[in-house]
Amino acid sequence: MSAFLRKLGIDLPIIQAPMAGVSTPEMAAAVSNAGGLGSIGVGAVNADTARGMIHAVRAKTDRSFLVNVFCHAPAVPDSQREAAWLTRLTPEFARYGATPPTELREIYTSFVADDAMLAVLVAERPAVVSFHFGLPSRERIDALRAAGIVLLATATNLDEGKAIAAAGVDAVVAQGYEAGGHRGVFDPAALDDQIGTIALTRLLVRSLDVPVIAAGGIMDGAGIAAALKLGATTAQLGTAFVACPESSADAGYRAALLGPPAEHTVMTAAISGRPARCLPNRFTLLGASVERGAVPDYPIAYDAGKALHVAAKSAGEFGYGAQWAGQGAPLARVLPAAELVVQLQSEMEEAMSREVGG
Repeated sequence: MSAFLRKLGIDLPIIQAPMAGVSTPEMAAAVSNAGGLGSIGVGAVNADTARGMIHAVRAKTDRSFLVNVFCHAPAVPDSQREAAWLTRLTPEFARYGATPPTELREIYTSFVADDAMLAVLVAERPAVVSFHFGLPSRERIDALRAAGIVLLATATNLDEGKAIAAAGVDAVVAQGYEAGGHRGVFDPAALDDQIGTIALTRLLVRSLDVPVIAAGGIMDGAGIAAALKLGATTAQLGTAFVACPESSADAGYRAALLGPPAEHTVMTAAISGRPARCLPNRFTLLGASVERGAVPDYPIAYDAGKALHVAAKSAGEFGYGAQWAGQGAPLARVLPAAELVVQLQSEMEEAMSREVGG
């Protein structure tokens, strides 16, 4: 076992991605109990709810688990752009006998400004905390480190990786363009180099002195083995766990993931205001015709996206959901989370033994 796995408190180089709104305390505990690192995402909830989620995981496992927070720049309200976006979505709401909200709110508080969330994490001391969309201040990083928490952060390019290492974060998650869900780019207005998992992992392994975790398109043990061969210390899998019974994905999301849409994932900012890889649906089709700059800032746009999903879902239409999935989606399997971890380990060991045996 590597020193980094010991630091994380896990037996296997398998991390279940902290998919906000999809991963649950039950899933996180099951993965951790099976020897991997289970995760929960608290970027979309307040501090009190986050504390409850942490307690719920601890009620089911005494193993290490990860808590993920969002570090996006707080949204800049733009009433004209938001009103125009609601006007654009009005026909979609009307299709299901609903009307859009009269105004949009910033529905999530970024960790960079959330003192209550910091206080919960310092008090609860989960084994691992990860950052997405950027980094918090040095003071917040130091407070978490002083609490004995191992820190991870997502990078989508070499510059972000270097910034993470320089900030004193323990390891970098190399998020390839194949990955499902939100891109972890620090600046969504900047040009995205769209680096794939293989190239990004190698760039970061070669350039940094901290462990690298490969993420994006990895769905089975062979993929994990390949990531380790590239120099990654562990692999992070998200889409692979969406179809698990412990996932909170709804019936429409599951049906799309296990059907033809899985073969054609697309990147869209229309749902939330930030680029995210999604199964193709009615919302991504709408987003394909939207010009850059028309969508309000994240997460203000998500207020509209969630409202539209609720309206459509009440009429039996799931096609406006945030059905996040990576390019490996066709490889998804319906297995309990613990059984999936066991299967991943078996496949990984088989792939490694084939390589050794020639």
